[in-house]
Amino acid sequence: MRYQGREVDVQGRVRLVMESALTARDRVGVQDFVLLENYNSEAAFIENLRRRFKENLIYTYIGSVLVSVNPYKDLEIYSKQQMERYRGVSFYEISPHIYALSDNAYRAMRTERKDQCILISGESGAGKTEASKKILLYYAVTCPANDHMAALGEQLLQSNPVLEAFGNAKTLRNDNSSRFGKYMDVQFDFRGAPVGGHILNYLLEKSRVVHQNHGERNFHIFYQLLDGGDDDLLHKLGLERNPQKFQYLVKGNCPRVSSISDKNNWKVVMKALSVIGFTEEEVQNLLNVIASVLHLGNTQFGEGEEGETFITTETQMPNLAELLGVDGSALGNALTHKKLTAKGEEMITPLNFEQAVSARDALAKAVYGRTFTWLVEKINQSLALKEEIYYSTMPSSVIGLLDIYGFEVLQHNSFEQFCINYCNEKLQQLFIELTLRSEQEEYETEGIAWETVQYFDNKIICDLIEEKHKGIISILDEECLRPGETCDVSFLEKLEDTLGGHPHFVTHKLANGKTRRVMNREEFRLLHYAGEVNYNVNGFLEKNNDLLNRNLKEVMCQSDNQIVSQCFRREEVMDQKRPEMAATQFKNSLMKLMEILMSKEPSYVRCIKPNDGKQAGKFDEVLVRHQVKYLGLMENLRVRRAGFAYRRRFEAFLQRYKPLCPDTWPNWHGRLADGVSLLVNHLGYKPEEYKLGRSKIFIRFPRTLFNTEDALEAKKPEIALTLQTCWRGYRERSKYQRIRRAVIVIQSAWRGMKARRRARRRRQAADLIRRFIKGFIYRHEEYCPENEYFLDHIRYSFLKNLIKNLPKSVLDKSWPTPPPLLYEASEYLRVLHMRNMVVKYCMRVQPEWKKQMVQKVVASEIFKDQKDSYPQSVGRLFLDTRLEREQINLKVTQTLGSEKVQYGASVTKYDRRGFKPRPRQLLLCNTFAVLVDRTKIKQKFDYMALKGISLSSLSDGMFVLHMPVSDKKQKGDAVLQCNNAIELVTKVAMMADKMDHVNICPGSIKFVMSRGKEGIIDFIRGSEMKVSKGRRGHLLVTVPRTSTT
Repeated sequence: MRYQGREVDVQGRVRLVMESALTARDRVGVQDFVLLENYNSEAAFIENLRRRFKENLIYTYIGSVLVSVNPYKDLEIYSKQQMERYRGVSFYEISPHIYALSDNAYRAMRTERKDQCILISGESGAGKTEASKKILLYYAVTCPANDHMAALGEQLLQSNPVLEAFGNAKTLRNDNSSRFGKYMDVQFDFRGAPVGGHILNYLLEKSRVVHQNHGERNFHIFYQLLDGGDDDLLHKLGLERNPQKFQYLVKGNCPRVSSISDKNNWKVVMKALSVIGFTEEEVQNLLNVIASVLHLGNTQFGEGEEGETFITTETQMPNLAELLGVDGSALGNALTHKKLTAKGEEMITPLNFEQAVSARDALAKAVYGRTFTWLVEKINQSLALKEEIYYSTMPSSVIGLLDIYGFEVLQHNSFEQFCINYCNEKLQQLFIELTLRSEQEEYETEGIAWETVQYFDNKIICDLIEEKHKGIISILDEECLRPGETCDVSFLEKLEDTLGGHPHFVTHKLANGKTRRVMNREEFRLLHYAGEVNYNVNGFLEKNNDLLNRNLKEVMCQSDNQIVSQCFRREEVMDQKRPEMAATQFKNSLMKLMEILMSKEPSYVRCIKPNDGKQAGKFDEVLVRHQVKYLGLMENLRVRRAGFAYRRRFEAFLQRYKPLCPDTWPNWHGRLADGVSLLVNHLGYKPEEYKLGRSKIFIRFPRTLFNTEDALEAKKPEIALTLQTCWRGYRERSKYQRIRRAVIVIQSAWRGMKARRRARRRRQAADLIRRFIKGFIYRHEEYCPENEYFLDHIRYSFLKNLIKNLPKSVLDKSWPTPPPLLYEASEYLRVLHMRNMVVKYCMRVQPEWKKQMVQKVVASEIFKDQKDSYPQSVGRLFLDTRLEREQINLKVTQTLGSEKVQYGASVTKYDRRGFKPRPRQLLLCNTFAVLVDRTKIKQKFDYMALKGISLSSLSDGMFVLHMPVSDKKQKGDAVLQCNNAIELVTKVAMMADKMDHVNICPGSIKFVMSRGKEGIIDFIRGSEMKVSKGRRGHLLVTVPRTSTT
C-alpha cells in the first residue's frame, strides 16, 4: 500500500497525514456521509449531495459505498494523472472517486486473495454504463502488463462499444440506455495483471427490435449501419440510408439524436470488432444478419378471399433469403404456414394475417437475440485466458463488474419492465443481506453494542414474484402451458385468485375506489421497495412464450450464414422437450448471478440521476429523494454510523499485523483474543477506537487502520526476506518440474534413437570381439595385423587406468602394475611423474613453510628412531620463538646490543652443586646463545666453541650443552630442561651448525662440572617425571613410559 502524505512523530513511528476524508469537512459539504452531524435527516443527506453537485463534486462516500451523481457533462477528473493519484492510495485517504473504489477492490483482491465484485446500480440514465467503462479503463491503464496483457486490456475496453451498439438504445430517459444486463469477470494473475475476461448477458429487450415507444429508438447498430456504412456495403445489403424506409425503425419516430453521432460510432464499432478478433467474413455475416432484420420488418402480408395469408412484398424475399443464407421459397412458406405434429403425423396449416405478422416479428426477435448471444460468446472467446501464454497452474483472481438495467417506471410498463424491476428487487435483497442485515447480525453475534436500524426487507416482494407454485412467474408459466384458450386477461384473473390477499399486490378489481380511478382493468400493481408500479398484462403470455414456429427453425437450421447456423442448431428441431419460458429462464439466470455475487467480496457504486432532462447543473430534489429511498442509502448511512468501519476475525487480524508486536511475532500460541488485545495495546489503540467481539475485532475509525497499515508497510522489508526465500524455493521447484518434463520428452526421443542404433552397435561389437579374441591368441607374437588391436588395447587400458590411479602426493609410492610389454615405459613414466610432483610441490611451498620443513627435516635426521618423544613432536609446528618480546628484559636486550634474538625459550637450569633447579631464559642469537636470569646474562655459549649437545633417548626434556674445559670463561657444561627440547635443540644445532654433534645417549650422560670435575645424569623409567639427586652424587631423572598408539 502506498501513501502520498506521511510524517514521523517524536517516537519515530510513521504516521499517515490524513486528508479531509476523516478529519475535516470538504470545501463544500462532507465527502463522507458518515461525517454528517444530522445523519438521520434525509433533507441533510440530499442537501449535502446538492451542494457537492453544484461544485462538480459528483462522488461521495457512505463508508465504503460510493455514491455517484451523473453530471451530464465532461469533467476533467479521469486523466492518467488522476489514475496515478489514486493508484495504491488508501480508500479514504483522498477525495472520493470511482478510481479509489476500483483501486480498493483491486488491492483487496491482491492482498486478501479473494474474488471481488463491483455492483453498479441506479436508474436508467444515472451513469451506470459510464461507471463500468471508467473502472475497466482504470484497470487497463494501471495494472502491470506485457504486450499480450496490453492487447487483452484493449480488447476489454473495445468490447464496450460493440456491446453498446448491439445492446443499447435511446429511451425517453437515457440516450444510451443498456437494454440488457451485463456481468463481466476480469481475471488477474498472481502479479495483478489482467489475463482474461468473461461476459454474461441477461434479458436482452428483444421486443425493441419490432416495436419502440414514441420518442425512442431501436438498437444503435441499425442507425450506425445506415449512417456510417459506405454506399457499396449498403447496396450489397440491399439497404437505403433513410431510416424512415424501414418499418422497424419508424415506430418511435426518432431517427436522429443530437447527442449521438451514428457515423462516428460506426467507425468505432468497426475498429473494435477488428481489435477483438473478428475476421472480415464474420463481420460481413454479422452485418448480413442485421440487414436481414430490417428486411424482415419490411416484409408485408396480404389476406386472400378464403382467409389465407400471402407475402405482398415479394421483392424483399430474395434479399432476405440471401442475407440469411436460406432458401427463399422455404422461408416464405414458413412465414405463412405453421407445422403441427399430432399423433406422430405432421400437418401444415396456413396462418391468418395476425399470426403471420407475429411469426415474422418472432423470427426477427429470435434472429437478433440469438445473434447478440453469439456476439457475446465470440467476445468471450477473445477474452478467454490463453493457457499457452499463461500457465493454468498459477492461481488467478477475479474482479466482477455488474452493469445491469436500473429500476424502471414508465408510462406503460410491460413484461420487460416486470423482469427488470424483479432483477432490481433481487439486487436490493442482496444489498440488504450483504450490508444491512449482515451488519446487524454480525454485531449481535459478536456481542457488540448495536443501535437497531429499521429497514424495509423486500424478501416478501421477491417471494411474491419467484415463489414456486404461488409466485407470479410460476402462475405465468402455468397459464402459458395450460391447454385450451388462454389470454392475458385470464392470466390476470388467476393472479387475482391466487394473490388476492397479498399486501404488495393490487389490481383494479382488488383496489379501493381511489386506486381504481388511476388503474386500468388490464393492469396489476406491485408495491416495490422503490415504489408502486402498474404493469399492463397485454403481451405477457406472448413474450413469456417467446416461441418460434418449428418450420421457421427448420429453415434457419439450413442456413449458409455461419452465424445463423450456429444460432439455430439442428438438435433444437429434433428435441421434442419444450424449452423453459422466458421469465423462468431469466429467474434461473438471475439465481446463478446471485450465487456468483454472493461468492465474492462486494463493493457498491450507487448512481443517481439528478434530473430527467439530462441537463448539466440541474438538481431535481424530488427525483433525487426518490432514488435515495429505493437505493437504501439512508439505511446504509445509519448502519455505518452505528457500527464500525473495519472488522476482521481475530486470526486474520493477528496473522496480518502480528509483525508489529514483538510478543506476537512470529507466532502467537495463546488465545486469539489475548493475542489481539496484546497487539492493539502495543499499537496504542484508544478504547473508543475499537471493540473486541467474541471472534472479531471491530475498529471504529478508518484512520486507526491506516496508521496500523502504515506501520506494517515500514515492517514489510523484514518480512520480504522470508517471503523471498520461500519464493526462490518455489521457483526452483517449478523450474525443476519443467526441466523434468522436458527431460522426459528428450528421453522418449532418445530411446527411439537408441533402438535404431542398437543393431548397428551389436554388429560392430561382434566384429570387435572377434578381433580381440584373435589378438589374444597371437599376443605373444611380434606386433602384426592379427594382434595389433589387442596390444593397442592393452596399452590404452593401462594408460587409462594409470590416469585414474596416479599417485597424488610425493609420499605415495604406489604405482599400477604394468603389462610385460610396458615395463620399461611404465618405469620412465613413474620417474617423470614423481619428478613432476616434486617440482609442483616445491613451487607451492611458501618461504615460511619451507623454513618449517627444513627444521623438521633436521629434527628428523637427529631424532628419528633415536628419541622416544620425537613422534609426538612431528605434528607440532616449530615456532619462531617461545618468548614474547615483552618477556625479554630490556636490560638484556641493551646488553646484547646489535645482536638480535632469533629464538627464545624458557628452560630450567640445574646447578652443578646440588642440582638445584633454576628458571632461566635461553636466547639464541646469530653467533652465540645466552642463559639469562631475569636481567643478568649468566652464561654465554659461542657456537664456534660448542663441543656438542647431549640428550637421552627417553621422552624427557633434559639436554646438556658441552663447552670446552680450557675456556676459563665457561663454568662447565650447562644442564638444562625444556618442554620443547626437540624444537630447541634443533634450532641450536642449526644455528651453531652442529647437527653432527648432537648425541642421543640411551642410559646416562656425562658432563663436565666446574674445575674439570665430571658429573653424570642417570635416566630411568618410572611412573612420573621426576628430577632428583641420586646416589653417588649423580643427577637422577625418572621418565614415565610413553604410549605407542
